[in-house]
Amino acid sequence: MSRIRIPARTPARHVRRSRLAAAGTAAVAAGLLATALTPAAGAADRPTRATAIGNAAAVLADEAARLGLTSAQDTTVRDVVVDADGEQHVRYDRTYRDLPVLGGDFVVHLAPNGDYRDADRATTRAISLATVTPSLSGPKAADLAAAALRAANAGETLKKVTAKPELVVDALHGTPKLAWRTNAVGQDSLGNPVARTVLTDARSGKQIDAWDAIETASGDGSSLYGGTVPLETTQSGSTYQLKDPTRGNTYTGDAANKTDLCILGICFSRAPATLFTDADNHWGTGTTADRSTAAVDAQYGTDETWDYYKNVHGRNGIAGDGKGSYNRVHYGNNYNNAFWDDSCFCMTYGDGDGTTFGPLVALDVAGHEMSHGVTSKTAALTYSGEPGGLNEATSDIFGTLVEFYAANASDPGDYLIGEKIVRSGFGKTALRYMDQPSKDGSSADCWSSSVGNLDVHYSSGVANHFAYLLAEGSGAKVIGGVQHNGTTCNGASVTGIGKDKLGAIWYRALTVYMTSSTNYAGARTATLTAAKDLYGASSAEYGAVAAAWSAVSVN
Repeated sequence: MSRIRIPARTPARHVRRSRLAAAGTAAVAAGLLATALTPAAGAADRPTRATAIGNAAAVLADEAARLGLTSAQDTTVRDVVVDADGEQHVRYDRTYRDLPVLGGDFVVHLAPNGDYRDADRATTRAISLATVTPSLSGPKAADLAAAALRAANAGETLKKVTAKPELVVDALHGTPKLAWRTNAVGQDSLGNPVARTVLTDARSGKQIDAWDAIETASGDGSSLYGGTVPLETTQSGSTYQLKDPTRGNTYTGDAANKTDLCILGICFSRAPATLFTDADNHWGTGTTADRSTAAVDAQYGTDETWDYYKNVHGRNGIAGDGKGSYNRVHYGNNYNNAFWDDSCFCMTYGDGDGTTFGPLVALDVAGHEMSHGVTSKTAALTYSGEPGGLNEATSDIFGTLVEFYAANASDPGDYLIGEKIVRSGFGKTALRYMDQPSKDGSSADCWSSSVGNLDVHYSSGVANHFAYLLAEGSGAKVIGGVQHNGTTCNGASVTGIGKDKLGAIWYRALTVYMTSSTNYAGARTATLTAAKDLYGASSAEYGAVAAAWSAVSVN
């Protein structure tokens, strides 16, 4: 990610202010920013989303050359953030001659009066191709991707393998080039889904990159992991539905231990998510003998995640549009995973095999999976290399913060990921350890030039370690009844600033400054800029961000 700064035009272009009914958002944001629009600034005089989009559209026309935009390119708005002081941040995706541009995303930053301040771009390279006609055919690209999926699952006999190629412009890997992005999907011997996205040079046929396409982690109700929890449901006649009208109609359904039918990368038939119903609005028994018990955990996790993003960050729903997603529980046969799927905007949970994992519906897992949805609607960090590690770490960070936010005595907040779902056969007490990531046997504590070659669940360790140190500091302490020990890579002592400030800084960096190509160096810059926005360049928080990154060897 690179930044460009252009002086504001003069005379200043003024915009008419309109009222924004967002008192809750203003209450959360008040006091966080280092500057204010006026001495009495508030929600009433902030630009609206529509105003911000209009201002940004004018800027794109005025500054097209500096932003690398040409007549062969089109842009679409992905997300809009309007700060409490009136600054506006409009995020765009880009196409070139009607083809999606991977790494073509950028964020335009505007002053309160609508003037252009600067921009963050995933790439600053010129996007111009001699032709958009591929030398490699689509069917051949599909064959290569299917082979790559089989190679990535060596030792497993895959069934129903299909692949759907899409022609794109790849601006993530050096000079922009024509490429095939192919989603290859299949099923393992138990019928559980496997998927891989393969990026292939459309002229030479060489593989550019590849990554897993399933982002993993891994009334009232009696849950498996959280005790008795409150639930908002919908009454339909004499029965109740596990659908929450107060949170965008988010609901939970039973997948009946079935899997999805996907052909050519498109799921024509999804495992049925039959909506759970109940006669008395008291759900589950706290045991796996009742199928609705896992549904209680999933719905509760969705509720707490929704509330965390709304009440802490002012985000109304995972996509920011007030619409709910949905959960599928009891997916597959002893399926040892959980995943978020952008195509259905839903979370899916396996039951585990009972030896390695129990049902994967724990609170921090739910927060993790839904946070993949937030990332996809904001920075869209590529699920490969260092951006992929940051993508996974973002979900671990916010999954952890959701667990703290819920303040559930049966599942107190800590910096372990998935500690509730692991069983003795797993051999460890959690999936990941944010204070010392290497305790899982594979994750990186410290950045090095080879970190990007790791699986994204292990390269995430660097950012997880940073997040822990920023929140809690170095040294031993007990958190949530669990012993933690924040070590550093440079031997320095780090003083934490608390988990709430960690969340504020990371959320702003993700939604305002990070792009699809952000690496660890870019994440340091993005979080420092976010800390400066929120607390000031001379603040203890700004210094703590710098110190925590240095403590994990990101300088």
